[in-house]
Amino acid sequence: MIKICVTGNNGFIGRALQKELLKKGIIVLGIDKWIFEREPWAKNLTEYLEKLNPDAVFHVGACSNTQNNDLNEVLKLNVESTHLITDYCKRNSKPLIYSSSAAIYGTDGHPNTLYSWSKYVGEKYVLSNGGVALRYFNVYGCEEEHKGRMASIAFQSFQKHKWGEDVFLFPGQPKRDFIYIDDVVSANIFAWDNYKNCAGKYYDVGTGESRTFEDVLDIMQIPYKYLGDSDIPANYQF
Repeated sequence: MIKICVTGNNGFIGRALQKELLKKGIIVLGIDKWIFEREPWAKNLTEYLEKLNPDAVFHVGACSNTQNNDLNEVLKLNVESTHLITDYCKRNSKPLIYSSSAAIYGTDGHPNTLYSWSKYVGEKYVLSNGGVALRYFNVYGCEEEHKGRMASIAFQSFQKHKWGEDVFLFPGQPKRDFIYIDDVVSANIFAWDNYKNCAGKYYDVGTGESRTFEDVLDIMQIPYKYLGDSDIPANYQF
């Protein structure tokens, strides 16, 4: 029986990937934030992976808050853990599919937030050790309720509109490439099925077309207002 380890299996993307793998009759072994709750977490993580002995690892788990400025937390959740998981996969010849981010491109082609730099550093290490990196664009879909402010604009706006709250957008018409969760899961499965050809490379996971937030809300028939320029966070990607 095939055993697959999915990190972040209680999160939005990890849970969806886990469901699809289970449908295929695969045993899914999960690792989530609880691994960081007891020291020495790094030693515990490595030993736990050795105990699980999966046939492959989908490393989805990470701090996904793009505005997180806690250096220690981001380094631990996004960089150090990625290095340890990569080392385990390299040492044991296990396929590794890493959930990277289109935030790496920044506004001018370079990472411009702590989050995007952490994903860039993690991705570089994964690729240098023969893994596959998937750069997700803006993912939306079912079961993203727990993500709060990091949930998609579609989900957040639907919830606010349902409860009669005003929906506000930033001025300047920022654009995103919105990709449905099922397509992200398919990209992961494809990378695993074609691992020998994909290894050591990164791939964009999106539709190839950027759209404004206004476009999304117009499709959903949700009215919106605009915030002021002073409300735009530092390093916000347009």
